[in-house]
Amino acid sequence: MHIKQFQNLIREIYIENDLKRGMAQTFMWFVEEIGELSDAILKKDKKSLEEEFADVFAWLCGLANLADVDLESVAKQKYKGYCPRCENNPCMCKPVLKSLNFRRF
Repeated sequence: MHIKQFQNLIREIYIENDLKRGMAQTFMWFVEEIGELSDAILKKDKKSLEEEFADVFAWLCGLANLADVDLESVAKQKYKGYCPRCENNPCMCKPVLKSLNFRRF
């Protein structure tokens, strides 16, 4: 299945609920799913990781549907076979951690 096909499937299943919820509330659900993915990463639980990655991707597609953004198209435009920042493959950018204090996974 291509990204566009999956995004269309999510639209078919969830667009009515997403429209009722609106962008801000749908985004909050997306953030909650990211939190669940974070928990699965910390627990190193493969089954939970798979489920949470799928959920995060589905909610991202729902947000893109609300914003009328074709994820497959914009991903192809931005990531043309190399890093959009340094234009290398593999990426040669220096790792940058913003001021957040991340714990190691």
